[in-house]
Amino acid sequence: MQLNLDIPSPLQYFSSLVQSDEHFPLLEAAICLAQDEYPELDVQQVLGDVDQLLARLKRRLPADAPALQRLRALNQFFFHDLSFGGNVNDFYDPDNSYVNAVLRTRRGIPITLAVLWLELALGLGLNARGVAFPGHFMVKVNLPKGQVVIDPFSGQSLSREELAERLEPFRQRSGMVDEFEVPMGLYLQSALPRDIISRMLRNLKEIHQTQEDWPRLIAVQDRLIVLQPNAWPEYRDRGLAWAAQDEVARAVADLEVYLEHAEDALDIDAVAGRLAELRQGGIA
Repeated sequence: MQLNLDIPSPLQYFSSLVQSDEHFPLLEAAICLAQDEYPELDVQQVLGDVDQLLARLKRRLPADAPALQRLRALNQFFFHDLSFGGNVNDFYDPDNSYVNAVLRTRRGIPITLAVLWLELALGLGLNARGVAFPGHFMVKVNLPKGQVVIDPFSGQSLSREELAERLEPFRQRSGMVDEFEVPMGLYLQSALPRDIISRMLRNLKEIHQTQEDWPRLIAVQDRLIVLQPNAWPEYRDRGLAWAAQDEVARAVADLEVYLEHAEDALDIDAVAGRLAELRQGGIA
């Protein structure tokens, strides 16, 4: 019998990790996002580095430490001793979205810092989850006497009043005031691992779109489509990026998928017009 010893591509590896929501490996999936930028990245080595941090942290605590003591030890270790925090000097650096780079520099954006913090929190047995708070990813921990919400960018624990203050600009922009006001609890729901990875990819997508970096944008779009194959606007955006690269056949294929499924989208006419231009002027 002949064995298949082909090494999977980074996209194939990513696809194998995100097939199922059951036992979704959040940290491993987050680490491998950097393989497009760092092709030689050893994902298992990065996982091992995080395991070593967890082992160091566990040595500081007795086995029967209560949850609040574990949380305090984690925050002291992560935000003070290791000095993890937000990259206030270069917030839009793509490295802020790559776990391996954040481990090296100890600087990142809220969601990447949150992924690392959550891995350590869960390793300590804390009931911790990510929170897809509007505009700024948070983490929360359920303790016997209540819930603690933490900003992973600063390490600050936030009261409900402080959360409401941060939420107010979003509510004003969205028109969610007065009778349309949404209870705070809905903004603090746990984020699914798949949604966390999607948000990380969309952060990178925004950076690459702004810079018109089409090859990097297409790599991100490939992952988004693997992660959420029914997210039809991602096919549109990849198609437009292919068109910008003069890859007409690929652009046409993606835009056709979008138009086939996005029946009520407001941009159908504009996309159909772009598709017609590509068909007339290209090889498709």
